[in-house]
Amino acid sequence: MKILITGGAGFIASHVVDAYIANGHEVGIIDDLSTGVKENINPKAKFWQGNVADRDFVVKVVDEFQPQVLNHHAAHINVGRSVDDPKFDATINILGTINLMQSLVRYKSLKKVIFASTGGAMYGNKKTPFNEEMMPAPLSPYGVSKRSAELYLGFYHAQYGIPFVALRYANVYGPRQNPHGEAGVVSIFSKRILEKKQPVINGDGLQTRDYVFVEDVAAANLLTLNILETGAFNIGTSVETDVNSIFELVNKNFGADWKQVHGPARAGEQTTSSLSYQRARQILNWEPKIKLAEGIKKTVDWFKSHPERV
Repeated sequence: MKILITGGAGFIASHVVDAYIANGHEVGIIDDLSTGVKENINPKAKFWQGNVADRDFVVKVVDEFQPQVLNHHAAHINVGRSVDDPKFDATINILGTINLMQSLVRYKSLKKVIFASTGGAMYGNKKTPFNEEMMPAPLSPYGVSKRSAELYLGFYHAQYGIPFVALRYANVYGPRQNPHGEAGVVSIFSKRILEKKQPVINGDGLQTRDYVFVEDVAAANLLTLNILETGAFNIGTSVETDVNSIFELVNKNFGADWKQVHGPARAGEQTTSSLSYQRARQILNWEPKIKLAEGIKKTVDWFKSHPERV
C-alpha cells in the first residue's frame, strides 16, 4: 500500500514510518524539518521537504506520489504558542489539513485518512478517564484546531466518501522525542540531566497525565490500516501518573540524585488527564503493552546513547 505520512521526520511519525515499512508498505514522507530531524527518516521512504501549509508544494507531492492512504501527523503542537498566536496554530493545523485533503480528493485511489489528534487537549476538565462519547471541550487553540481538523475530515467523508480515523493520543513518550519544546516531560528531564543542569518541575508536580509509549502508538497506526470504521479512537493507557513520579523514574534510570525543584505553574494547565482505550481494544484490537517503568528505561537508554540529540 502507498502511504503518505506528513511529519514523518518527527518523533511519533518516524516510528509509524518504520512500522509501515517493516510491514511491506511503500511510504512517502512530507516534513519541513522545523522540529523533525533527518536522522529520523527511514532510508527506504521517499522524502519531500516542505510545509503542509504551502498549497503548491502539497499538490506537487500528491501528484507525484498519489497515495492510497494519508497518515497526517504534521502539526504545530506547542499549546502555549497556540494561546499566544492562534492564527499560526490554525494555519498549520487547520489550513494544512485542508490543503492535503483538497489535493487528495482528485484521486479515486485514496482509501483512508489516519489523523493524529489529541486526547489530552480534546475533552477539557471532565471526569477521567475520558472516552470518545464525551463532548469535546478543548480549552486551547491547539485543542480547537485538532477538533476542527477532525470535523473537516468528517466533511470530506460525507462529501467524497473518504473514510477517516482520528487517533486521539495521550501523552506520548519514547526514543527520538524532541526535548526542546514544552511537550514531552520525559525528554525534557532527560535533556537537563544529561546536561548536568537542574530539572525544574512546573508547579507542585501533582498534575497527572496518561503516558503512552511511542511503539504502542505506532502499533495503533498499523492496526488502523485494517479497519473499516470511521471516527475517533483514544490511544492511551487509562493510567494517570503525576509529574513528580515521572521525574523520580527518569532520575533513577539515569542513576542521578537530583532533588525535586519546583517552578511556577503553567498558566491554564489541566490538573488531570487520562484516556479510556476500550473502543480501540474492541475495534482496533489494540491495547498498550509497554508499562511506564519499562518505557522510561527504554527512553533514558536511548538518550544516553544519543547525547547529540539533546
